[in-house]
Amino acid sequence: MVTKQEIKLIKSLNQKKYRQQLGLFTVEGVKGIVEFLNSDFKLNRLYTTEQIFDAPENQTIEISKNDLDKITSLKNPNTALAVFEIPKSVEADKKGLIVVLDDVRDPGNLGTIIRLCDWYGIKDLICSPNTVDCYNSKVVQATMGSLTRVNILYVDLSEFISNYKGTVFGTYMNGENIYTSKLPNEGIIVLGNEANGISKEIISIIDRKITIPQFGNSKDTESLNVANATAIVLSEFRRRTIER
Repeated sequence: MVTKQEIKLIKSLNQKKYRQQLGLFTVEGVKGIVEFLNSDFKLNRLYTTEQIFDAPENQTIEISKNDLDKITSLKNPNTALAVFEIPKSVEADKKGLIVVLDDVRDPGNLGTIIRLCDWYGIKDLICSPNTVDCYNSKVVQATMGSLTRVNILYVDLSEFISNYKGTVFGTYMNGENIYTSKLPNEGIIVLGNEANGISKEIISIIDRKITIPQFGNSKDTESLNVANATAIVLSEFRRRTIER
């Protein structure tokens, strides 16, 4: 059974300020929870309708489907909800490719970008303070466990980039054609806000502007979704590495 106090705490974790105050976040669904249990993340409490997890008994509470409905943030909850501790930030090592997000606001986009970083072997994802919180439940759900394998930092982007000694790339509507450009295996790749792109402050410290060219003729076509753009950009950078 879940107590009223537990329900209140879990529900409060839907808000960023309480996640930060308490240092906790939620993970829902069997696959996601298993990924986190097998990682370095520390379990706080596991609420489950089935005893199918390899987790400490003193941190596991078997609950009813009705209780799960009271604490879930999903329309169709799946078996369990776990509360994990938010780990302390780890400094980026500034080697290899680093993805930088300038005020990306959509949780689904961030979750997908985290999965892409995991797939393409990007160890560090650097986010502006106004980028959506990576421990937002929708982001966590969208990462499908990749959040356990990508180091995510929220920092002052201007300061971080200014202190970087390598090449800084920025994605734009008008820049070098990414398919014909010479791309290194190290550097920072900056992607901007869904509506406004890269901010003026960051534009001033970017070394190379790169573009995914449009092949369609319609002027009414919207720019690529930032997560889709990330997939193409990372694929091109990694392909050039293989070709060497």
